[in-house]
Amino acid sequence: MMKRLDNLLVNSGYGSRREVQKIIRQKKVTINGEVVNRPAVHVDILKDEVCVLGEKVVYKEFVYLMMNKPAGFVSATHDKFDRTVLELIDDEDKFLDPYPIGRLDKDTVGLLLISNDGNMCHRVLSPKRHVEKKYFVKVDMCLNSSHIEIFKDGITIDDGYKCKPAILNILNSSEEESECEIILTEGKFHQIKRMFEAFGGNVTYLKRTKFCEIVLDENLNEGEYRHLTDDEVNILKSI
Repeated sequence: MMKRLDNLLVNSGYGSRREVQKIIRQKKVTINGEVVNRPAVHVDILKDEVCVLGEKVVYKEFVYLMMNKPAGFVSATHDKFDRTVLELIDDEDKFLDPYPIGRLDKDTVGLLLISNDGNMCHRVLSPKRHVEKKYFVKVDMCLNSSHIEIFKDGITIDDGYKCKPAILNILNSSEEESECEIILTEGKFHQIKRMFEAFGGNVTYLKRTKFCEIVLDENLNEGEYRHLTDDEVNILKSI
């Protein structure tokens, strides 16, 4: 598998593209023991040994990112009409062609995982895995204990589909608006909005705060992202 030397070093954590190109031109990089000074040279990541200041470069096959998705962006790699979440990713992190794991609606914010690990993505999105997702919701209606039971029993939405049982925790409730948390194990199109619409409510704010055991990093502002920790990656791989 052939890769440009500068791309390989960026993806392996040696700095931005400009920084690694400077390192290469300063003759601090070797390929199979020979000094190179051209960032565009190609290397075979399966055969060639690349070193920076004598340290062997370990190629990373996969990238795992956590984003605090802002409103107005679609969870896709390409879109003809809207901006995509990948436009918020730096070039060095897009090198391995990551894509969103699942979907958050255009106006939904919060935790979005992005990776290129196809096997892992398939597992965590499989309906058989029953992966929990938690959301913070604002809805323009008064919620009470009867709604908790309705969610627990499974709500039938507009197309006749009966949703799997969900957990509703009411945080605040008034005649005009309620705040709550919902835990789902599935992800139908606009599901939470359609669940509330089934009994006359309209969602005014929706934020995903948790995916499996991975919690949205409170230090991330909307539109920011970071790499997952090793522990977080292991959570996903254990699903």
